[in-house]
Amino acid sequence: MIRLLTLSAAAPLALLAACGAPESEAPDASDTAAPAAAETGADVAEAGAGAQWPYHAPTSPEITEDDFAYRIATLSDDRFAGRGPASERGEPAAQWIATEMEAAGLEPAGVDGGWFQPVALIESTLDEVVSSFDITVNGEPMGLSVGQDVTYWSQNPQEAVSLEASDLVYVGYGVVAPEYGWDDYAGVDVEGKTVVMLINDPGFINRGEAFNGEAMTYYGRWTYKFEEAARQGAEGAIIVHQTEPASYPWGTVRSSWSGPQFILAAGANNDFVDVQSWIQESVAETLFEAVGMDFQEMAAAAASPDFAPVEMTGAQLSASLTNALRELTSDNVAGMVRGSERPDEYVLFMAHWDHIGERLNFAGDDQIYNGAVDNATGTSAILELAERFATAETPPERSVIFVAVTAEEQGLLGSEYYAMDPLVPLDQTVAGFNFDGMLPIGPTEDIVVIGYGSSQLEDLLAAEAEARGMYLTPDPSPEAGYYYRSDHVTLARRGVPMIYADSGSIHAELGAEYGAQIEAGYRLERYHKPSDEYDPSWDLSGFVQSTTLMYDTARRVTDSEDWPNWYEGNEFRSVRDAQMEGRD
Repeated sequence: MIRLLTLSAAAPLALLAACGAPESEAPDASDTAAPAAAETGADVAEAGAGAQWPYHAPTSPEITEDDFAYRIATLSDDRFAGRGPASERGEPAAQWIATEMEAAGLEPAGVDGGWFQPVALIESTLDEVVSSFDITVNGEPMGLSVGQDVTYWSQNPQEAVSLEASDLVYVGYGVVAPEYGWDDYAGVDVEGKTVVMLINDPGFINRGEAFNGEAMTYYGRWTYKFEEAARQGAEGAIIVHQTEPASYPWGTVRSSWSGPQFILAAGANNDFVDVQSWIQESVAETLFEAVGMDFQEMAAAAASPDFAPVEMTGAQLSASLTNALRELTSDNVAGMVRGSERPDEYVLFMAHWDHIGERLNFAGDDQIYNGAVDNATGTSAILELAERFATAETPPERSVIFVAVTAEEQGLLGSEYYAMDPLVPLDQTVAGFNFDGMLPIGPTEDIVVIGYGSSQLEDLLAAEAEARGMYLTPDPSPEAGYYYRSDHVTLARRGVPMIYADSGSIHAELGAEYGAQIEAGYRLERYHKPSDEYDPSWDLSGFVQSTTLMYDTARRVTDSEDWPNWYEGNEFRSVRDAQMEGRD
């Protein structure tokens, strides 16, 4: 999930324009020779036609704009069909990444000496034609339309799932947080019922009077809300979408929850509510009015510690889901440069290679969600870093491992699997760097740190930034919860110090408003939409700037005997401390 700002209105489009499973064997780069015309990375879009696909073009050992252009353009090309994990056209992107790693000089770091870590998935595709979802109030159906009013699916791997007249209960934010003295389920039994709840957490409204102020906690994430509803025994769960607290529009929900959905096969025995769903805010307003409640008043009440859940008398959910299930395998891709002095200590670089793939697009004819920004940019960054480490005159003293993970868009599944079954031990992983969704703003005077104030890695980054006349900027939209929406968090939850800081926001000449306009425009016009496509006019100099900064910061870790930790008081500090106990 990409980091986005919410500081400005959308930029004009002209401004944005400026700006089945494969074999787990090492590919042969000679089989994907570049066409003669592709002398530089910037030529890839024109040269690709008629060439053997996918192909490998010559790249520089340095971090360059041409390399970024070549790699982003290739990964976001229509021929990878939006890089849907485990899809026939998307999965070859993982093989191409392995080819790039091999050509860059990395050694395989996957399973059994190969480049891949297979990730077993269960794909569930809702048959919207024969499935149904509707809420009745006193026996009268609301007549909800899938896509327009509601989006729904089941995380239980079953071909048929149904709810019949399940009573609705409004549970505010749906949060149980003992450390904050908060329990939205207090005094109510939701066993066998359907809960209705708000996105984000009470801190979004209270701004400092509850939880972590305006910064979203994990309790605000939709993943947590569905998990907690299941723990409470609910059979159905409905999240009310509101654009500001969600930090993304309804179109993002609709595109993300339509088409095939995945869960880890290794976790398929987890308990889930039978039906998970989102409804538009306007639908919630109509529903609440029909049961004699005012939605806005009830939303405000949910931010109070005195909130008590409310039975929505007369409102019931009935749903019938028919799912097509498939067991599939996608792949994480992994390569490494072995350390010269302490090879059993590792620094991790991570980015997700997948995107949404091909989905029904209600707004136009283009069905391919190319994911140029999200996350061809981040994947290209770790390939640039891999090549830089592999060709460095002085090799790193610690080993560096590069992992392009799959199925991030389906709930951080590839990184979750890696965290469950790491390719190198977590107590030997010194630190990690995550790259996700870099925007072509150009050169900046800052670098944005998502989850600012988390770990000692920020001290190292700040020192390198200061040496360049740059500085760190805290996440300007902490209420959006971006810290919990990208792959680093699966490692962070298990103790490994991770940093997510891959680009800046304040243009070196045009200032903060220019960057904010580009980010806001992307969020509203391109994020999780087919229009997230590569444009050869992008200014990629900022990518070179920030990626070079991250390389130099990482060298402070690879060439040191120090072990950076989370800051005191951070939620992951105790996990790391326990993990490192007894280590030699």
